[in-house]
Amino acid sequence: MQELFKVIDQNGLILAFLLIGLLYFVSDWLSRAIFKRRIPGSAIAIFGGLGLGYLGGLITNGNKGFADLELFKGVGFLGGSMFRDFTIVATAMGASFFLIKKSGWIGLASLITGTLVFFIAGVLIAWTFGYRDAVSLCTIGAGACTYIVGPVTGGALGASSEVIALSIATGVVKTIAVTVLTPIFAKRIGLDNPTAAIAYGGVMGTSSGVTAGLAATDPKLVPYGAVSATFYTGLGCLLCPSLFYLILELLTAS
Repeated sequence: MQELFKVIDQNGLILAFLLIGLLYFVSDWLSRAIFKRRIPGSAIAIFGGLGLGYLGGLITNGNKGFADLELFKGVGFLGGSMFRDFTIVATAMGASFFLIKKSGWIGLASLITGTLVFFIAGVLIAWTFGYRDAVSLCTIGAGACTYIVGPVTGGALGASSEVIALSIATGVVKTIAVTVLTPIFAKRIGLDNPTAAIAYGGVMGTSSGVTAGLAATDPKLVPYGAVSATFYTGLGCLLCPSLFYLILELLTAS
């Protein structure tokens, strides 16, 4: 066992990749076998990660979840700012200008509308629960956009781990709601053609939720919704920690 712990200690990052991969494998299986893809595997994995982080905090009385345990220190490195920023840059580099043009003015208008509506809704929810500082309001508002924009914004603004966790949870709830409700209300809102799918993806923004919801509605609509939903995250990461934060700071200071 001492030799095993020594190997683990020297390969903490590899162990972290293994643990995250195992968590996602189980989450994807649960999504397929139990929830029939109505809840994306990514959403289940995020809930599982939050639960494990909370459990790790209880065990160690620390503030980094399982990363406070020496055996799992690689998880803290994998979840650190360096890998976070790397994934954001990698996602941005994969964006295609041709696909942006393909979505047209409908895609652009839906992106701006969706980002504003959900950000404002998230800020109002945060205000209702007693948050008054611009950093917390902006982070939770960003989480209402997507569960990726929330932690990115919180990390950039220096929000507390509790607020960042709330922003992630807010985004996950939104993802699940979009996944489940899309096929139910698709016919009522005219979600039956590519143009509507582009607008819908831009307004909702959550890529996994939109993709799963459209797949349950009509698989042919998935590429069109995914086009605009993909750029929603990038737009949120650009606006939330900059322009939206400055506006909130002015409003809360007055």
